[in-house]
Amino acid sequence: MQSIKKLKNIKGKRVLVRVDFNVPIKNGKVEDDFRIRKSLPTINYLLKKGAQVILLTHLGKDGTASLEPVIKNFFTLSKIPKNKIEFFENVRKFPGEEKNDKDFAKHLASLADIYVNDAFSVSHRAHASVVGVPKYLPSYAGFQLEEEVKNLSKVMKNPKHPFLFILGGAKFSTKMPLIKKYLNLADNIFIGGALVNDFLKAKGYEVGKSLVDESDFGINKFINNKKLILPTDVVVKKTDGTFINKKVTEVQKDEIILDVGSESIKNLALIIRKAKMILWNGPLGKYEVLNGGATKSVLKLVANSKAESIIGGGDTVSLISENKMEDKFSFVSTGGGATLDFLANGTLPGIKALK
Repeated sequence: MQSIKKLKNIKGKRVLVRVDFNVPIKNGKVEDDFRIRKSLPTINYLLKKGAQVILLTHLGKDGTASLEPVIKNFFTLSKIPKNKIEFFENVRKFPGEEKNDKDFAKHLASLADIYVNDAFSVSHRAHASVVGVPKYLPSYAGFQLEEEVKNLSKVMKNPKHPFLFILGGAKFSTKMPLIKKYLNLADNIFIGGALVNDFLKAKGYEVGKSLVDESDFGINKFINNKKLILPTDVVVKKTDGTFINKKVTEVQKDEIILDVGSESIKNLALIIRKAKMILWNGPLGKYEVLNGGATKSVLKLVANSKAESIIGGGDTVSLISENKMEDKFSFVSTGGGATLDFLANGTLPGIKALK
């Protein structure tokens, strides 16, 4: 990838910057502007060099969402004069975006002289604004994209040991390649989130009405690997709606596993204390129901550790932003699915397109 630092004489040049401002919005207001804030160094750098900046983002899945709340938040946050920045429409509004239509990519390219990708979190998608436009314009990586690649690469190339990987969330299919890969790279993998249910079920434990993935991902091939750490206790929701902490051997047929238990957190704390590298992706449970739950507790443990800590996954990052903990970790990724794909494959379509 070529860095935007290599750009020379761009005064008056039009620069199309792919950002990811697909942020949560409630009652017409941006709830979490983490991704918007992370784009500002690149945008300010280009403006200082005298470029005319056009921002390109999507919002929502179907393209019907208005960018107005995002635009309002951006100008309030950045203090950049409105005449210095143009916003293209919600790019998902156009069918050619997700189809990576050549004509649509050419149309976007016609708006500018230079293309910059600073949207790591959508760089796993082969869409027109991510991989199509670079075919028709000189293309560069923004600062945030560079930071993501640099920091996430650390866990693949000579990571510090002991190396702990904390893996939560759901969607077993997207996490399986990571488990297989990092059983070789990490010293321990702690499993949390809905993934725990699949492991407990495979071990023959009762998981009640908990969320499980019915597909067979060959989990039995590595379920007894000594590097894998499963919770010894969990928080369950009983039929009367109350929550109780109990051992994994005590879950009843009518109960739902919602989180990692207190004993498991204490056991994990010992491993965190010894770790020199911690990689974390995905929440450990239903943190929004349990006032942060195990995810919040373990985030505090990692924040207070001496380890180099790299955190990713949209839900986990939301909790970090909510609790204003971003500066407590070595690096917080803007990506969700993109982080997973990069950690599994070492590159992404949007990164390849810049080469």
